[in-house]
Amino acid sequence: MAANERQARLADRIRVILAERLEKGLRDPRLGFVTITEVRVTGDLQHASVFYTVYGTDEERAGSAAALKSATGMLRTEVGRKLNTRLTPSLEFIPDALPENAGHLDALLREARERDEAVAGLASSAQYAGDADPYVKPREADED
Repeated sequence: MAANERQARLADRIRVILAERLEKGLRDPRLGFVTITEVRVTGDLQHASVFYTVYGTDEERAGSAAALKSATGMLRTEVGRKLNTRLTPSLEFIPDALPENAGHLDALLREARERDEAVAGLASSAQYAGDADPYVKPREADED
């Protein structure tokens, strides 16, 4: 249990360090508006997967990915300086698919809403196929 807590603390600390460093800016003009969404550290604390999103077009995303890849060594050095650990984890930058998944979910929810409205429109003008109340009531059976 303590190992998981240590992983979580280290991942959170790495996320903060990288976000602060990216906020200051890199000297790479390809780097766009990057947001660090999550950091996952392996159980042995040797590797950190850094998930990020980039606001902008596909070219800006590709440029930011190249800029992060070229700055990985410098960012790892920065993380190593600010962490109080014996070993500095290697960094791997992975584009987060969160915006694409959110767009797909929005489209699915919109389609479901439209179908619900169509069904509600059909139901509002619907009539019973037979009698309004097709069940025989006990009083009606006694009167016959």
